[in-house]
Amino acid sequence: MCRKGIATKAMGISDVIIDQLEHDIEEQLSGVDNTGQLEQFRILYLGRKGQFAQLFSELQSLPGDERRKYGARLNVLFQRTQEKFDGYKSRFDKAKPGITATAVDITLPGQSFPRGFPHPLMLVLRQVVEIFGNVGFRVAGGPEIETEYYNFDALNIGPEHPARHSQDTFYLASPSRLLLRTHTSPVQIRFMEAHRPPLAVIIPGRCYRRDAIDAAHSPMFYQVEGLMVGENISLAYLKGIIEYFAKQMFGSTALRFRPSYFPFTEPSVEVDIRCTICGGKGCSVCKQSGWLEVLGAGLVHPALFHRVQYPENITGFAFGMGLERIAMLAYGIDDMRLFYENDVRFLEQFR
Repeated sequence: MCRKGIATKAMGISDVIIDQLEHDIEEQLSGVDNTGQLEQFRILYLGRKGQFAQLFSELQSLPGDERRKYGARLNVLFQRTQEKFDGYKSRFDKAKPGITATAVDITLPGQSFPRGFPHPLMLVLRQVVEIFGNVGFRVAGGPEIETEYYNFDALNIGPEHPARHSQDTFYLASPSRLLLRTHTSPVQIRFMEAHRPPLAVIIPGRCYRRDAIDAAHSPMFYQVEGLMVGENISLAYLKGIIEYFAKQMFGSTALRFRPSYFPFTEPSVEVDIRCTICGGKGCSVCKQSGWLEVLGAGLVHPALFHRVQYPENITGFAFGMGLERIAMLAYGIDDMRLFYENDVRFLEQFR
């Protein structure tokens, strides 16, 4: 703690007084341990009524030579003392546990943070799950890193098929030829291996293909697979389920079923919906056709049932659709890249 300074007024100004002042300053600064003691030191020596102020005021009564001599010494000592004081103050401020640049002022009113909200793709996925759940479909899932067997072989996709080439599929650097699944269809095999009929499941998840990025394609996309297996399941069941889904998802809109080919279904169909972006007039999304393909489907190929050892009287249908395409149709969005650009102005429209 700082002690009382020397009695300068009684003794006047001399080299002895200035030497003693310098000694006292060094001694008392060495004993300063906190900001309170430092403030006492400032008042005693550097304040308006402190030791330096008294000595500077007495300089006026000295002869010219002595005023210059002692004034110069006092100025040097004053500057040195001020610098030491500033150094102590800076050190104490850094160590102070009070309010700093990163501290929280608990006296301020609380801040409200905006609540998050689902991504539009997740909103559509929830709706799809609910629609199919209303007619008895449960949700199933599987790995995104697949083997060639489940992704291709078990689905009747032979070694010569172009989808198996590296320019179409993401393969991992592994001797076992693992890959990022190109569709959710492998889960059909995995689920049928673990369950006996009858069954009805939808399988949502991410898929990966070496596609160019444009208004209708992306290297990563979401797909929803559907599978219903039991006795006497026919194309009529498939048509009824798809029409029910389209009515619930899009309201009143036109559908068309076209013959097609998929290795894992026989017979196979493509299902198109009248483009909701242009109303069937033709646009860049529907490639000026007025129709948009929303899913591929068909009766499950008997070879798949043979691989999972199902009885011969078992039949079923499967379908697969891109979730982004469904969301684009449901919300009238003409570019699927908007879903992945993370533009808050776009996403907040679905809050």
